[in-house]
Amino acid sequence: MAIITLTTDWGNAGYYAAAVKGTILSQLPDATIVDITHEIEPFNVREASFIMRNAFRHFPAGTIHIIAVDSIESDKNPHVVVKAYGQYFISTDNGIFSHILDGKIDDAVINDVVQDTGYFTFATRDRFVKVAVMLASGEPLSSIGPKRDKLNDGGVFAPVVKPDSIEGVVMFIDHYENLITNISRETFDKVCQGRKFNIRVIGSLYDIETISTSYCDVERLDPVALFGTHGFLELALRNANLASLWGVGIDTHVLINFY
Repeated sequence: MAIITLTTDWGNAGYYAAAVKGTILSQLPDATIVDITHEIEPFNVREASFIMRNAFRHFPAGTIHIIAVDSIESDKNPHVVVKAYGQYFISTDNGIFSHILDGKIDDAVINDVVQDTGYFTFATRDRFVKVAVMLASGEPLSSIGPKRDKLNDGGVFAPVVKPDSIEGVVMFIDHYENLITNISRETFDKVCQGRKFNIRVIGSLYDIETISTSYCDVERLDPVALFGTHGFLELALRNANLASLWGVGIDTHVLINFY
């Protein structure tokens, strides 16, 4: 029984997700379809990659992931199918894989499958689903298209590290308006080496000087810093919405000074 996930920037108000699910079920009646999210900000590949990076690892081998974010095909950014970690990813080669998979890819091919309709504005329904059905039926990647030797790089998305500081950015804001940065636990520990520090979101008036293990380590409405299950530094206000109250958005800089 196939497991097929959907990650898109369509929102939940339109018919797009329903049309894709209906197409899958028409061809694979026993398929299990999992909505990871349809609420990615339109064309925001970075947000999609963060969510997929932290979601796919919890699915069993053989799962097929359809990612429809900024999915317009071009000569530079073709539709591709990637195999990694025993799972399959159907998407556009727009740099997203460099942030999801950290270069740990088993195989990749260009999607040369011909769609069955004359419309070219709904590739997810007309091509991605067709490929998902092929994979679920046991067809090899070679039947989908030629090998893609090198996937597009989504750009360096790492913090600036100096002997006494780390400068990162907010890369994701969750439903609770907590800020998730691109500063990993590994990077923090490597620079910190047991020293004292202060963490400041650029433009705010508050410093955080402790890494907590739980949101409950601070009083209500107080700021807290911790490393979440995603492995990155997360900043929050207990029982409040930090992003709105501090006026913080994606790409806001976060500075850690060590002394």
